[in-house]
Amino acid sequence: MKKKIKKKSNKQIKYSKNTKKKRKLKLGRIFLFLLVLILIFYLLKFICYFPIKNIFIEGNTYISDQEIIDMAKIENYPSIFKYSSKEIEKKLEKNDYIKNATVKKRKFKEIYIKIEENTVLFYNSKTKKTILLDGRELDKELNGPILINYVPNKVYDKLIEKIKLVDKSIIDRISEIKYEPSNVDEERFLFTMNDGNYVYITLEKLEDINNYVKINLEIINKFGNKKGILNLDAGEYFEIFKD
Repeated sequence: MKKKIKKKSNKQIKYSKNTKKKRKLKLGRIFLFLLVLILIFYLLKFICYFPIKNIFIEGNTYISDQEIIDMAKIENYPSIFKYSSKEIEKKLEKNDYIKNATVKKRKFKEIYIKIEENTVLFYNSKTKKTILLDGRELDKELNGPILINYVPNKVYDKLIEKIKLVDKSIIDRISEIKYEPSNVDEERFLFTMNDGNYVYITLEKLEDINNYVKINLEIINKFGNKKGILNLDAGEYFEIFKD
């Protein structure tokens, strides 16, 4: 008995071909989608590991460049995108010496760090505290002028406020501060300068010490290399030390 062979109709064959085409098209789209995902992944990976090439730092004197780089956690030159500018600024501003930090990124490979330092006003040898520009008091000695004797509270508070008006470049020239009131003015101080000269000055006129370099050129240098006392508490004149 012969078996009957059923022939596929043209309709069935057409349907089968369309189904295969749809499957191929669907697989092609899936493949393309996966390829795009892979490309995005490698692109993101490339961006995330894009290393820092150059670090530029300005405004620091108390802290070295390397210390700043270490504090910012960029000593290994990681990806430029690992930390945001704000994150780096917050890390740096935790340091007592840093009053303000500004961080900018450029060219996807460079970091610019600008430091505004928290100037040391003086170290109080009696209280063992260092007084900073922003009012902080640290329980350690930092480089700066040394206040060598006791100052009454009322005068002391005024000293801090007045010395904030003195330029950092001048503060760096002062080695010691001594409270030395006179019969005329209870707010008089004697500053010992790093160049070997002394300056008498009152708190009322303390800001005048910003002219120290100019006074050196106009008055003190006229006496050659001789050292002495510059009186700024009453007038403006220079007395040479007696031999």
